[in-house]
Amino acid sequence: MAKYLYKLGQWSMNHAKAVIAAALILLLVMGGLVLGYGFEFDEDLSIPGTSSQDTIEMMKEEFPEVGNAGGQILLVHKAPEGKTLMDPDVAEKLNEVVQRVQEDKAVEAVYTPDMLMNYNKDQTIAYSMVMYDTVAAEVSEKSIAHVKEAAQITEDAGIQTELSGDVEVHPFKMEMATEVLGVLAAFLILFFTFGSLLVAGMPIITAGVGLGIGLLGVVFATNFTSISTVCLSLAAMLGLAVGIDYALFILSRFRQEHEKGYSIKQAVAIANGTAGSAVVFAGLTVVIALLGLSVPQIPFLSMMGYTAAVGVFLAIVIAVTVVPAVIYLFGDKMAPPAGRKKTVSERFTDRIKLSGKLMNGWARLVGKFPLVVALAGMVILGVISIPFFHMELGLPDDGFYGEDTDERQAYDLLKEAYGEGYHASLVVVAKAEEGGEVLSQLETLQADITAMDHVAYISNVIPKETGDMAVITLNPVTGPNDAETKELVNELRGADYEGMDLFVTGLTAVNIDTSDKLADALPVFAALIIGLAFVLLVVVFRSILVPLKAVLGFVLSLGATLGFVTWVIQDGNFYELFGFSTSGPVLNFLPIIVVGILFGLAMDYEMFLVSRMREEFTHSGDARKAVLAGLRDSGGVVTAAGLIMIAVFTGFMMAPDPMVKVMGLALAFGVLFDAFIVRMMIVPAVMLLMGKAAWYMPKWLDRIVPNIDVEGETIMNDMEAPERLKGKAAPNTKTVQQ
Repeated sequence: MAKYLYKLGQWSMNHAKAVIAAALILLLVMGGLVLGYGFEFDEDLSIPGTSSQDTIEMMKEEFPEVGNAGGQILLVHKAPEGKTLMDPDVAEKLNEVVQRVQEDKAVEAVYTPDMLMNYNKDQTIAYSMVMYDTVAAEVSEKSIAHVKEAAQITEDAGIQTELSGDVEVHPFKMEMATEVLGVLAAFLILFFTFGSLLVAGMPIITAGVGLGIGLLGVVFATNFTSISTVCLSLAAMLGLAVGIDYALFILSRFRQEHEKGYSIKQAVAIANGTAGSAVVFAGLTVVIALLGLSVPQIPFLSMMGYTAAVGVFLAIVIAVTVVPAVIYLFGDKMAPPAGRKKTVSERFTDRIKLSGKLMNGWARLVGKFPLVVALAGMVILGVISIPFFHMELGLPDDGFYGEDTDERQAYDLLKEAYGEGYHASLVVVAKAEEGGEVLSQLETLQADITAMDHVAYISNVIPKETGDMAVITLNPVTGPNDAETKELVNELRGADYEGMDLFVTGLTAVNIDTSDKLADALPVFAALIIGLAFVLLVVVFRSILVPLKAVLGFVLSLGATLGFVTWVIQDGNFYELFGFSTSGPVLNFLPIIVVGILFGLAMDYEMFLVSRMREEFTHSGDARKAVLAGLRDSGGVVTAAGLIMIAVFTGFMMAPDPMVKVMGLALAFGVLFDAFIVRMMIVPAVMLLMGKAAWYMPKWLDRIVPNIDVEGETIMNDMEAPERLKGKAAPNTKTVQQ
């Protein structure tokens, strides 16, 4: 692999301007396609084959007037202080809104509070229901805008009006302000790493180009397949983070080789062959892990994996083609200050660099107390993992948005009027067995359901004309993510009625089934990923104990990540500090997402740290020296890469969308635990304790395992005498005290 990437680096330099131009043209082409075709996200997070989804499909087929009902928007009104919605002046404004809404030809019917009789006890809150002639996903933006315009009538009159319903009235907005803060933090980290504004900006710009191509491709693909907005957020999060890191790894290796005395062109080619090989292998590992999200056969989760994998793959391509071209074009400006006077910024950053004296000092500390360092890291992660064992899964609803958002205000208004259970409404389908009917038992069924624990009231009953089916809508006492609501769903499904079967669906039931399905899939997926990690690392490092140590380290960081998220989000500890408006269950697809992504990122850091150790061990045969050299030479880059990842993910953690926030939180702390505790503490300490045994490989296995040369040994062995810079000798390399 290294030889091919070495040659690719040379080709990119020989065609530097064409390579950069091609990337920019592709970016513009993708932008033009999105402008021309538009986009159409699909927020369906259902899972085929679950009980609730099967019930929906049954209703569509056998009771189409209910199952295929058009989309609806609720206009929720709250009367001004000291008034009710029944007061003549208030009622007049409500009627004006209804009349304005009915001007839209797509509106099939409007049901007023008087028709629905849905006033709360003091008649201060009620809602009108707008029914459309198409399903919710197909209601046009023009119709949504028309309703919002009509709602302004009551808003202007001092009547609080909020929009809710199954139509997406609050479309997805890609909030860039918080993400930009993350990028700025990444820029500062790069500046303190290299001491140059130009060098610091290069990884961000190249990553931005790859990210732009990837995101525009995802947006364009929404015209042809089902993609949710959370897919875009995940692709952006990962594409940006790994794009910056991969450019950083290649740039750092280039500067190291140039300091040894290689020319600009030779140093770039070597960097692409060595660090580039690690980038490709680590990046493809992330891609494979993301594609592995399709293993549980959950459509929306598979699409999240596919779209994120596209972003990471483009980051790899940009890193090994565009990055070498950019470095070559800027030449000496990208190189370290060898033979020239350092700039003010370089002199300043030399004092606080993540490598150099700082990393030498850490290497000495780990070398003196490896057992203490290893045990300390394990105990820290073990304690943080404890809350994971009582983790509960769910799906955030509009109640998880900030109090100042439209989504939250509509949620709170309905909760104030009708109680917590309004947002947990369940749809019970009573279906007669073949040749039977349900009408004669309907009254008894309603009484039995009302008498069940945790049922507040039945809000609607729709019998089928043929008499063999009826749909009952009820509101529980508890909210959609409460354990009591899940108990009620199970009780309804387990109820036994002669000649009649009960099925339960609705958004709450769908979310419960989704969480259960994801929880069942997690152990299988985790085992697959961990097994894959072990096999890949055996191939790369030609060792048994090194991969075993890496896998166990990944398990520790995974447990700590999920434990910490549970402690904050579910247990409610310091959730406000991290920008969350309330506590609740852990996002149901978060554990699988974290397993896939954190695995890939963990292998990134393992690769760049341990490959340097193996390179040194291959040359010297000294296991201790190899570990300390790897920590000294690659520790600073891994530290910077980890900080960049954390900065980018923290930017997404500050986003308003609750699902994006919790993913940002999990990935930011996942990287913190893995990069700084597992890779910088536990890995070098354990390898020092293992000594030469760490690199043991049975001879029979060594013969059958392919040699993919991630470290680029073939390049360095096959090269002739280095092409030295005229008049410059290679500087001495400082070593860690043994």
